[in-house]
Amino acid sequence: MSEVNFDGLVGPTHNYAGLSHGNRASTGNAGAVSNPKRAALQGLAKMRFAASLGLPQGVLPPHERPHGPTLRRLGFGDDPAVAVQAAPAAALRMVSSAASMWTANAATVSPSADTVDGRVHFTPANLLANAHRAIEGEQSYRTLNTIFADADHFAVHEPLPATLMFADEGAANHTRLHWANGAEAIELFVYGREGAESLDAGGSFPRRQTREASEAVARLHQVKNAVFLRQSAEAIDSGAFHNDVVAVGNGNVLLYHAHAFDEDPMNLLPTDAICFVPVDGISLDDAVATYLFNSQLLTLHDGSMLLLAPQAVAEAPHVAREVDRILADGSNPIERVQYLDLRESMRNGGGPACLRLRVELNDAEREAISGNVLNPSFDALEVWVERHYRERLQASDLADPAFVRETHDALSELTDMLGLGDLYDFQRTSRGSTADGE
Repeated sequence: MSEVNFDGLVGPTHNYAGLSHGNRASTGNAGAVSNPKRAALQGLAKMRFAASLGLPQGVLPPHERPHGPTLRRLGFGDDPAVAVQAAPAAALRMVSSAASMWTANAATVSPSADTVDGRVHFTPANLLANAHRAIEGEQSYRTLNTIFADADHFAVHEPLPATLMFADEGAANHTRLHWANGAEAIELFVYGREGAESLDAGGSFPRRQTREASEAVARLHQVKNAVFLRQSAEAIDSGAFHNDVVAVGNGNVLLYHAHAFDEDPMNLLPTDAICFVPVDGISLDDAVATYLFNSQLLTLHDGSMLLLAPQAVAEAPHVAREVDRILADGSNPIERVQYLDLRESMRNGGGPACLRLRVELNDAEREAISGNVLNPSFDALEVWVERHYRERLQASDLADPAFVRETHDALSELTDMLGLGDLYDFQRTSRGSTADGE
């Protein structure tokens, strides 16, 4: 088996609306002018770098924005190009969010080695804590069901019931740990509250993931070895709205802030198999500001690991020194760091790990993938971005009918490039195809 990172392409409507309460970067940059072209090219540069290491790299397309089905359900009409002129600003910001770029929230994934039925299981996240993200589940299900359509190898489940009891944020609160001694892997599910608790559970910010949601996903996926661990209130109220802001795992390594969890993970996980790397040399505020733990941990072909970190870590000397300490510590396999510029994503509260969905696949499963989404032509995707994306986007542009048509043209061309057919509602409506599979 090998890990494929499916990165989300940043969509043409990438903007700073400040919609995510509890995400300090999102709210802190609300109203700023964005550069969708730069954002998409930065994301592609990250994908290209990972592929240059010889690692399999996949891509997931952006969602349709503005979201025509939601505009219709809110009574603004059938034509998104007309509806955007009638929708109030708050509704327009919600349906135009490009947050689907952070595919760590697209779904939770369990590889076939971990499941009773020997298939790769996907459950798209319902993302109920935020209105602009709660509209993603339907499209995530359709996209994953299109790419992973072979039922002999894959099982794509519908999102969990749309209630706060089963609020689910996807792989951003899920880590798979495995090792080379033949023992079965452990899937670590992290949650912020029990379902009966209030959304903020008495804290400052929402606790987005429930234990009940995590348990339901583990049941659906028929996971052989699942462990459930609560994220600390201190971490969430510091701005760690997902666990991947304060912890990252890969292979047998768990790198985490010392205050990430309610309980020491060493009490729940096998200490003889897992290399625990707790960090207490920086504050939670520093961790959230730089997104150190939202780095990707990548296993290279020689078995060593590379930390793919945001440039913000290098620009904070005391945090960079902590990285140097981790690299110098011979007790873990993390030997290299690579810093990348992802400022456009970071300003909206998403770092390297937010931008990718990890899917471990064997050879047969990779062969069963539909479309041209695995190891795509980055040159062709960059040309596509250069042709279709704006360099400057502000809130007033979202109400421009011409901008809606621009985004539709771009997405239609992309689905043709990726061989995904009529993936979007506006395509299926215009061609009289509305049911999945038509």
